[in-house]
Order: sequence, then C-alpha cells, then structure tokens
Amino acid sequence: MRLKLAPGLAIKNSTIEGKGCFSVAHCRRGRKIAEYTGEKITNAEANRRASRRRLRICAINNRWSLDGSRGGNGTHYINHSCEPSAYMKILYGRILFIALRDIKPGDEITIDYEQTLHSNKKRCTCGAPSCRGTINKMQR
Repeated sequence: MRLKLAPGLAIKNSTIEGKGCFSVAHCRRGRKIAEYTGEKITNAEANRRASRRRLRICAINNRWSLDGSRGGNGTHYINHSCEPSAYMKILYGRILFIALRDIKPGDEITIDYEQTLHSNKKRCTCGAPSCRGTINKMQR
C-alpha cells in the first residue's frame, strides 16, 4: 500500500534519524503545516505497541492516541529536535502541526517531542547547539 502524503510534504533521508518529513512548499510562521493522521487507538493499546523500535504514536488526550504507522499521511516521519521548526497543537481531537518560523522548501520539519512513550534515557540525535541530550524533557 502506497503512503498518501499530506499536501506540501515529502519524505526523505534525515540527518537526525532515519527518514524525515520535509517541506516542498513555503510554510509561513504561525500557519498550519499538516494534520497528523493514523489509526485511532486507546492509550492502553498505545502503551502495548510502545515496545516497537520506532514509535509513530501520538496522544490526542488521556484516553486516545493515533498510530501514524497505520493509515498515516507522512507526518509520522516528523523527527524530534531540541530546536524545532514547528509545534504540535491539539484542537477538537485533531493533531495539527504549526510552523514556529518560516519554513523554506527543502527544510526538514521538526518538533520537540517533549514527552513520549520512550524511556527517559533515549538519546537525542538532533545535533542542535542547545540539544538537551534526550528525547523526553526531564521533569524537575
């Protein structure tokens, strides 16, 4: 089954990790880039699937998540960065990616994952000058 990408996106090799999600069009700061899509699952099922090497699961709320590896539109390839180009906004049960700055065609779209189903020890490979060293933000 061929992946149907969200408009304006391309999937290419990333210097951060594996494949990444790249813009093919100019995205203005503050504008929606795309919506995260995938199979709607309970958070209990999300925790069960968390044993996979590559997680493509994004929480909607304290009950539901979306698994982008099943029925996703390419946004599940958006990598983590400690200096992201976008952020995630949940609005009426939908997960949207919004540009933090102007994004040029060819730029990789990244977000700060902040909190994931990964271990707090999972290393970050974003390469940003301000990299904190881990995917998850440590709780103080």
